[in-house]
Amino acid sequence: MKHASASPAAPPFDFTAHVRRLCDDMIARLPGELGHIDMSRVAVSFRQTRTSSPFGMFASLTPLRFAGGATEMVRRGRTWRAPRVMGPAGRELLYILNFYLPRFLDLDFPQKLQTTAHELWHVGPKCDGDLRRFDGRCYAHGGSRGHFDRIAKDLVHRWMAAGADESVYGFLREDFAALHARHGRIIGTRVRTPRLIHAG
Repeated sequence: MKHASASPAAPPFDFTAHVRRLCDDMIARLPGELGHIDMSRVAVSFRQTRTSSPFGMFASLTPLRFAGGATEMVRRGRTWRAPRVMGPAGRELLYILNFYLPRFLDLDFPQKLQTTAHELWHVGPKCDGDLRRFDGRCYAHGGSRGHFDRIAKDLVHRWMAAGADESVYGFLREDFAALHARHGRIIGTRVRTPRLIHAG
């Protein structure tokens, strides 16, 4: 795909840095709902999709601990250990928040905000490396995915009402092609999902 040439003075666009700032702002403005999240324990990463198809994952939150924040679990008689992943500041990471490009950036503006809030809402109430869990078979979303999505939509509405600033979220008004055309390059952090360790 060809894009218009960027201005010679335009720096590369750091996607993950902008998303981290967005997440920080959502957490700060919604302390009752998201104040438990410590973003220093969350790696913000991106993955490149093989095609520009609109079908597939837009974002995901990978927990780096088992249920209840446990570092080990037994499954079918085998013990598995969660690997330790250290962040650049020397703190152990508990989650990897991935965004899939260009697919995520090609969503419409409200969907991008709701997708971000959706993934933040998955962070367990103790921010201990486990997901927010619900009763029933689908512990990640509860009995209704639609209900979970409505919570994310309401979080965005309340965040906007709390004074969210265009300078924080304005980049989401552009799609991948527009950002690429203006900056020449879209860069960011990539974090591999570690494999579980067979401990016995």
